[in-house]
Amino acid sequence: MTTDFRLPDLGEGLTEAEIVQWLVAPGDTVALNQTLAEVETAKAIVELPSPYDGVVATLHAEAGDTVAVGAPLIAFDIEGETGSAPDADETASAASDAAEPAAQANLVGYGAAPSGGARPARRARRAAGTAAPVIDTAVLEAAPHDALPTGPVETVQGERPRSTPPVRAHAKRLGVDLVLVAAEVGDRPITRADVDAYAERVAPDSPALRPVAVGPVAASAQGERETRIPIRGVRKHTAEAMVQSAFTAPHVTCFHTVDVTATMDLITSLREDRALSAHRIGPLVVIAKAVCLALGRTPGLNSRWDGEAGEIVQHHYVDLGIAAATERGLIVPNIRDAERMSLIALADALSALTETARSGRTSPAELAGGTFSITNIGVFGIDAGTPILPPGQSGILAVGAVRPQPWVHRGELAVRQVMTLSLSFDHRVVDGAEGARFLKDVADILQEPGRAMLMA
Repeated sequence: MTTDFRLPDLGEGLTEAEIVQWLVAPGDTVALNQTLAEVETAKAIVELPSPYDGVVATLHAEAGDTVAVGAPLIAFDIEGETGSAPDADETASAASDAAEPAAQANLVGYGAAPSGGARPARRARRAAGTAAPVIDTAVLEAAPHDALPTGPVETVQGERPRSTPPVRAHAKRLGVDLVLVAAEVGDRPITRADVDAYAERVAPDSPALRPVAVGPVAASAQGERETRIPIRGVRKHTAEAMVQSAFTAPHVTCFHTVDVTATMDLITSLREDRALSAHRIGPLVVIAKAVCLALGRTPGLNSRWDGEAGEIVQHHYVDLGIAAATERGLIVPNIRDAERMSLIALADALSALTETARSGRTSPAELAGGTFSITNIGVFGIDAGTPILPPGQSGILAVGAVRPQPWVHRGELAVRQVMTLSLSFDHRVVDGAEGARFLKDVADILQEPGRAMLMA
C-alpha cells in the first residue's frame, strides 16, 4: 500500500521547515532510519530519517519549499502493509517522546536508532539499467588543474559524501568535489579543514579552486542593481525573535569600562601551564565564569517574565547562551548548568559549543531555552553596543574588545588592558540598581580575579 509520511514537529513547537535537499528520489528503496532529506527549521538543519522500510513513491515537496508541520512530505510503497498511515499528531508525538537530539545521531528522534556501522547506502540517481561509473581519484588528480571538476559529480556510486551543509557550501565555493575528498578521509564526516587541505594540495593556484563571488558582487557583474534574498530559516527566526523582544520587553542598556590587565595576565599564566595545554582558556571563558558568579548574587538577571501567569520566574540554574555567528546566521546555543562548572569545564564546553556551531551541527535542543546570554562583539574589534535580549531572557552581556589604553592605576598614569562591558536587561524584571550591581560584580572579578574567591 501507499503510505504518506507527514512532517513531524521537530521540536520546540516549530510550525514549519524548509527542504534543504532530498537525499532520495522516486523509485529508491529506503531502509528504516535512512536519511530522507535535510530540512532547515527556524533554529537548525536536521536530517530527517525514514520511519519505514519501503520504496519512495512520491515527493510532495521540492528542495527550497517550506512545508508545514503535519503536511504530507513523502509517500512510500510499503510491501505487505495494510491500514491507514499514522496521522501527523501520532508522528509528531512519537518524535517528541523519543527525541534527545543533542545526544543521538537520529536527530529527529523517532524510529529505531541504527545499531551501528555506516549509514545505509543511497541508490544512485541514474537511468534504469545503466551502471554508475566508479570515480578514479588518482586519474583526476593527475589531470591538469583546469581539468579538475568544478562542481559536484552528479553520478556517484553508493552513499553520498558525509558532510554538513556549511561544509558542502564551502566546497562548492572552492569548486572542490566532495567525492574526491571522501576518498581520502574514509568513512568519517568531511570537515571544512579537509576541503581546504584538498584544495591547497591539488591546485592551490587554480582559478577553479578560488572562492566564487556571490551576492551583490556577482549581481553587479551581471548588470543588476540589487539582489533579493529570501527571508527564511535562521534569518527569519532571528528577525521575528528580535522584533518580539524589542517591542515586548522594555530594554535598558548600561556600560562599564574596566581594567582587565590582571585577567589577561591570569590567562597568559594558565596558557603557559603545560598541565592545561589541552584546554583553550581565553577571556570569554573567564567572563562566563564571572557571569555565573554574579548571577548568584543578582537573581533577577537570571529570571524571565511570565505575563500569562502574572509571575516572574527565577531560575536556580544558569543555562548560559553564547551568541555565535555562523554561515547560516546568528545562533545562540547554550551551556547547560554552567554555574556548576569549573573554569576548565567551562573552557571545554565553550570550545565544543563553538566547534559544533561553526560546523553547522548545532541541534534544536542545544538552541532551546537559555536563561542569560553573552555576545562577544570584541572579536570584530567593537568596543560597546546595545544588544537585544533573546526572547524569554532578562539579561544579555556584550563583551567589547580588549585594548591597551592610558589608565590611572594606583594613582599613576599607565598603559593598561581595558575592556567595555554592555549590559541590556528587561526593566520589567530588573531594576536599575540590580543591573548596576550585576555589572559591577562582573567587572570586579575581571579587574581582580581573586575576588571570585569572596563570592558565594
